[in-house]
Amino acid sequence: MGAAMFYHLTRSTVEQTLPMLIDRSLQAGWRVAIRGTSEQRLRWLDDKLWLGPEEGFLPHGLAGGPHDADQPVLLTSAPDCPNNAACLMAIDAAEVTAEETAALERVCILFDGNDPDSLNAARAQWKSLTVAGASAQYWSEESGRWEKKAER
Repeated sequence: MGAAMFYHLTRSTVEQTLPMLIDRSLQAGWRVAIRGTSEQRLRWLDDKLWLGPEEGFLPHGLAGGPHDADQPVLLTSAPDCPNNAACLMAIDAAEVTAEETAALERVCILFDGNDPDSLNAARAQWKSLTVAGASAQYWSEESGRWEKKAER
């Protein structure tokens, strides 16, 4: 059974945090699906990832192309993982189920701690996943570095 890792962003943004998490996932040998709720936001994130430093390039693509299944990192709003991802990263309150969490190696839920709606959505997801029996960890960067604050 996989684990859900909740990342409470207070000092950095999604586009700053994702590359670190993606890189670690790729190093573990996992394909990654990044699930969002807005096609426009995913296109914007795609642009941000392409503009990153050359030495830190993260191979990725937007869902909907002919090579979705081949992408090491796929940005999608779909409820499935067309690239056979082992790690799902949810942004912007994208839905994640307990069944997905159990089937995947890792689920990362990134949420903006400065946005009350994002915070409430993350709290609801934490409750939903843990009540369903999923393993979950809560990570905060409030101190300036990532620290695990809770685990269920």
